[in-house]
Amino acid sequence: MPTSTPAPPIRKRAALGDSSTVAVGILFSRIIGFVRERVFAHYFGGRSIYADALRSAIRIPNLLSTLFGEGVLSAAFVTVYAKLRAQGEDKEADHLAAAVFGILSLVCAVMVLIGISATPLFIDLIVPGFHDERRPLVTQMVRILFPATGLLVMSAWCLGVLNSHRMFLLSYLAPVALSLAVIVVTIAAGGTPESRLVIDVAWGWLLGSLMQFLVQLPKVLQLLPGFRPVLDVKSQHVRTVLRNFGPVFVSRGVVQVSAYIDQFIASFLPLGSVSILGFGQFISILPVSLFSMSVSAAELPALSRATGTPEEIAEYLRKRLSAGLRRIAFFIIPSAVAFLVVGDIITAAIYQSGKFHRSDVVLVWAVLAGSSVGLLATSLGRLYSSAFYALLDTKTPLRFAMIRVTLTAILGWVCALFLPRWLGIGQEWGVAGLTASAGVAGWVEFVLLRHALGDRIGKTAIAASFTLRLWSVAISASAVSYFIKLGIGTGYPKLLACVALPVYGVLYFAGTALLGVTESRNTINSVTRRIGLS
Repeated sequence: MPTSTPAPPIRKRAALGDSSTVAVGILFSRIIGFVRERVFAHYFGGRSIYADALRSAIRIPNLLSTLFGEGVLSAAFVTVYAKLRAQGEDKEADHLAAAVFGILSLVCAVMVLIGISATPLFIDLIVPGFHDERRPLVTQMVRILFPATGLLVMSAWCLGVLNSHRMFLLSYLAPVALSLAVIVVTIAAGGTPESRLVIDVAWGWLLGSLMQFLVQLPKVLQLLPGFRPVLDVKSQHVRTVLRNFGPVFVSRGVVQVSAYIDQFIASFLPLGSVSILGFGQFISILPVSLFSMSVSAAELPALSRATGTPEEIAEYLRKRLSAGLRRIAFFIIPSAVAFLVVGDIITAAIYQSGKFHRSDVVLVWAVLAGSSVGLLATSLGRLYSSAFYALLDTKTPLRFAMIRVTLTAILGWVCALFLPRWLGIGQEWGVAGLTASAGVAGWVEFVLLRHALGDRIGKTAIAASFTLRLWSVAISASAVSYFIKLGIGTGYPKLLACVALPVYGVLYFAGTALLGVTESRNTINSVTRRIGLS
């Protein structure tokens, strides 16, 4: 009778360590990213031709790099590569990495050539509402940025290899190189006319993309001794990756697809709507990146290593998922409440400078309030999708992703273009309708993912009593911060942020710890231990 290899035991500290490492890398990268966004806001403002052009130009090639790079490699490649490593088939794993690199290199070269020649078509597809001077600006910038697309895809390949070897910090710090290059170029050219400055920013972005790839490459080559790129589509493992490409391309990139649907619709809204939407989404994606992506990225290789009988694998996945879902909810719920109640404090602290005014802050706050609707669902759904990928099932998340994208498009169109008219408010407020409707679609996808995975491995939902404690403490803490805002006033955005936001954080952690939330106590103990207080 054949024996089965039991699923690897759960190492709680290792799981927490991996996700914490990812979170640290993402946090530092996002901090530098916020500095970059503040520089953009200072020089271009929130609602201008150049702010819209810059936001659109950056996003068009980044859509392809995100989907072809992170979307494929984080699920289709990492799951197969990590499993080969876990089974001791290092030679096959090295060959798979080399083959994926070769295929991606060819695809990127073709993609860049097509992108440069077909830029006007991309603009028609992504921002069809641009019929003024924004269009030629975006066209010129996108042609500069498309080579950066290929470099970012190859950078994502490096990330996949490093993550599979549990080397998370370097891969998630690498984007710092891109942001620093853009910041330096923008400030150095800051005295030039805006029409020229946006072009300089595009060249800075290209330089930064090259730097992001190169800082990871030496370590990757150490992990792949004798690395030689190959074009092999006959290997069984390569075919598995390629077979998963289509479903993962859509389902893993659904957040990005939804964001680009929002941008498509926003191009029909008043001037500056695309820019305002982008500034808001950059903030709203932070908790998803820090707390959902960090846990999901750390868990995906671990979940993919599960072996044994179906019952053993199911039990292993349930335990890891339950712990991961609680960790994500603990941080995402207060983030959603903060966006809704004190989103203007956050926005003003980051962006209000130079040509970015209080009226722009209020609109970005509306975007954040809309994002709070589906923040929890989107974050938890990412981990559920990772579980399906670990089971080598890409079709189930794909079906639900298609439902989400369809709902996002339909609801977004109605809420952005028609709802403001029905409510008798300005059309510029349609940007909030875009993010809120995307949140509703995210909840639908989340419910479908949870139900389908429950049928496969058993129930993994978070206890209602746990989330009730989190919501009640977060709302109470945000009320205190709101009254602080009333006392200090919005005329001092930096002072307000330095007082109200730390108070909110301290009250949340203290309140959840008093209510017996273990995630709060673990986090507090971890922080105090790291800084030598205990």
